[in-house]
Amino acid sequence: MTAPFAIEASFAEKKRAQIREAARIMGIDEDYLSLMVDEFYARIRADARLGPIFEAEIGEDWGPHLDRMKRFWASVALNAGTYAGKPVVVHQRLQGVEPDDFGRWLSLFKATLDETARTPEAAQYLMSRAERIAQSLRMAMFERNPAGVPSLR
Repeated sequence: MTAPFAIEASFAEKKRAQIREAARIMGIDEDYLSLMVDEFYARIRADARLGPIFEAEIGEDWGPHLDRMKRFWASVALNAGTYAGKPVVVHQRLQGVEPDDFGRWLSLFKATLDETARTPEAAQYLMSRAERIAQSLRMAMFERNPAGVPSLR
Protein backbone atom coordinates (compact mmCIF):
# COMPACT_ATOMS: atom_id res chain seq x y z
CA MET A 1 0.00 0.00 0.00
CA THR A 2 1.54 3.28 -1.08
CA ALA A 3 -0.90 5.79 0.44
CA PRO A 4 -1.07 6.27 4.23
CA PHE A 5 -3.92 4.39 5.80
CA ALA A 6 -6.25 6.35 8.07
CA ILE A 7 -9.53 5.50 9.68
CA GLU A 8 -11.93 8.39 9.91
CA ALA A 9 -14.18 8.84 12.88
CA SER A 10 -17.63 7.43 12.32
CA PHE A 11 -20.71 9.61 12.21
CA ALA A 12 -21.63 8.40 15.71
CA GLU A 13 -18.19 9.32 17.09
CA LYS A 14 -18.40 12.78 15.52
CA LYS A 15 -21.90 13.31 16.89
CA ARG A 16 -20.80 12.18 20.38
CA ALA A 17 -17.92 14.67 20.25
CA GLN A 18 -20.31 17.46 19.21
CA ILE A 19 -22.67 16.65 22.08
CA ARG A 20 -19.82 16.65 24.60
CA GLU A 21 -18.48 19.95 23.30
CA ALA A 22 -21.92 21.58 23.43
CA ALA A 23 -22.40 20.28 26.98
CA ARG A 24 -18.95 21.59 27.97
CA ILE A 25 -19.83 25.04 26.63
CA MET A 26 -23.02 24.98 28.73
CA GLY A 27 -21.03 24.00 31.81
CA ILE A 28 -22.00 20.35 31.92
CA ASP A 29 -19.27 17.84 32.62
CA GLU A 30 -18.92 14.73 34.76
CA ASP A 31 -17.95 16.78 37.83
CA TYR A 32 -21.10 18.88 37.53
CA LEU A 33 -23.30 15.83 36.91
CA SER A 34 -21.87 14.18 40.03
CA LEU A 35 -22.75 17.26 42.09
CA MET A 36 -26.22 17.44 40.52
CA VAL A 37 -26.98 13.79 41.24
CA ASP A 38 -25.79 14.08 44.85
CA GLU A 39 -27.88 17.23 45.43
CA PHE A 40 -30.95 15.84 43.69
CA TYR A 41 -30.99 12.59 45.62
CA ALA A 42 -30.44 14.45 48.89
CA ARG A 43 -33.72 16.22 48.05
CA ILE A 44 -35.40 12.95 47.14
CA ARG A 45 -34.36 11.36 50.43
CA ALA A 46 -35.64 14.36 52.39
CA ASP A 47 -38.98 14.46 50.56
CA ALA A 48 -41.90 13.20 52.65
CA ARG A 49 -43.55 11.48 49.68
CA LEU A 50 -40.67 10.22 47.51
CA GLY A 51 -38.11 9.54 50.23
CA PRO A 52 -39.86 6.46 51.65
CA ILE A 53 -40.42 4.98 48.17
CA PHE A 54 -36.73 5.21 47.33
CA GLU A 55 -35.66 4.16 50.82
CA ALA A 56 -37.78 0.99 50.56
CA GLU A 57 -36.02 0.04 47.33
CA ILE A 58 -32.47 1.24 48.06
CA GLY A 59 -32.17 0.96 51.82
CA GLU A 60 -29.25 2.57 53.62
CA ASP A 61 -26.48 1.99 51.06
CA TRP A 62 -27.01 4.74 48.52
CA GLY A 63 -23.46 4.60 47.10
CA PRO A 64 -24.14 2.09 44.32
CA HIS A 65 -27.37 3.85 43.34
CA LEU A 66 -25.69 7.26 43.18
CA ASP A 67 -22.83 5.82 41.11
CA ARG A 68 -25.36 4.26 38.71
CA MET A 69 -27.26 7.56 38.41
CA LYS A 70 -24.05 9.44 37.69
CA ARG A 71 -23.30 7.00 34.86
CA PHE A 72 -26.92 7.33 33.68
CA TRP A 73 -26.79 11.13 33.56
CA ALA A 74 -23.37 11.10 31.89
CA SER A 75 -24.91 8.92 29.20
CA VAL A 76 -27.99 11.14 28.92
CA ALA A 77 -26.22 14.50 28.95
CA LEU A 78 -22.83 13.70 27.45
CA ASN A 79 -23.66 10.64 25.34
CA ALA A 80 -20.91 8.93 27.37
CA GLY A 81 -22.24 5.41 26.92
CA THR A 82 -21.39 4.54 30.53
CA TYR A 83 -24.86 3.33 31.56
CA ALA A 84 -26.29 0.01 30.51
CA GLY A 85 -29.36 -0.53 32.65
CA LYS A 86 -33.08 -0.98 32.18
CA PRO A 87 -34.71 1.96 33.99
CA VAL A 88 -38.26 1.10 32.92
CA VAL A 89 -38.05 -2.40 34.39
CA VAL A 90 -36.54 -1.07 37.62
CA HIS A 91 -39.20 1.61 38.03
CA GLN A 92 -42.06 -0.72 37.17
CA ARG A 93 -41.30 -2.83 40.22
CA LEU A 94 -41.35 0.10 42.66
CA GLN A 95 -44.14 -0.10 45.20
CA GLY A 96 -46.36 2.85 46.03
CA VAL A 97 -45.57 5.10 43.07
CA GLU A 98 -48.50 7.17 41.81
CA PRO A 99 -48.72 9.06 38.49
CA ASP A 100 -48.53 12.44 40.27
CA ASP A 101 -45.18 11.47 41.80
CA PHE A 102 -43.49 12.24 38.49
CA GLY A 103 -44.50 15.90 38.81
CA ARG A 104 -42.99 15.95 42.29
CA TRP A 105 -39.82 14.28 40.98
CA LEU A 106 -39.56 16.91 38.23
CA SER A 107 -40.15 19.74 40.71
CA LEU A 108 -37.26 18.52 42.88
CA PHE A 109 -35.09 18.10 39.80
CA LYS A 110 -35.86 21.64 38.63
CA ALA A 111 -35.08 23.07 42.08
CA THR A 112 -31.76 21.22 42.00
CA LEU A 113 -30.93 22.65 38.58
CA ASP A 114 -32.00 26.15 39.61
CA GLU A 115 -29.50 26.05 42.46
CA THR A 116 -26.63 24.15 40.85
CA ALA A 117 -26.60 24.61 37.06
CA ARG A 118 -23.67 26.67 35.84
CA THR A 119 -25.72 28.28 33.08
CA PRO A 120 -29.41 28.71 32.21
CA GLU A 121 -28.73 26.67 29.06
CA ALA A 122 -27.44 23.77 31.16
CA ALA A 123 -30.56 23.85 33.30
CA GLN A 124 -32.81 23.89 30.24
CA TYR A 125 -30.85 21.11 28.51
CA LEU A 126 -31.00 18.81 31.54
CA MET A 127 -34.59 19.67 32.41
CA SER A 128 -35.79 18.82 28.91
CA ARG A 129 -34.16 15.42 29.21
CA ALA A 130 -35.62 14.85 32.67
CA GLU A 131 -39.09 15.70 31.37
CA ARG A 132 -38.76 13.14 28.58
CA ILE A 133 -37.50 10.51 31.02
CA ALA A 134 -40.38 11.18 33.41
CA GLN A 135 -42.91 11.04 30.58
CA SER A 136 -41.47 7.76 29.33
CA LEU A 137 -41.46 6.15 32.77
CA ARG A 138 -44.95 7.42 33.56
CA MET A 139 -46.27 5.99 30.31
CA ALA A 140 -44.56 2.66 30.90
CA MET A 141 -45.87 2.40 34.44
CA PHE A 142 -49.39 3.77 34.15
CA GLU A 143 -50.54 4.15 30.55
CA ARG A 144 -50.20 0.63 29.21
CA ASN A 145 -52.64 -2.19 29.60
CA PRO A 146 -51.51 -5.61 30.88
CA ALA A 147 -50.67 -6.75 27.35
CA GLY A 148 -48.13 -3.92 27.08
CA VAL A 149 -50.10 -2.00 24.47
CA PRO A 150 -50.34 1.78 24.97
CA SER A 151 -53.78 2.79 26.20
CA LEU A 152 -56.00 5.15 24.27
CA ARG A 153 -56.74 7.37 27.29
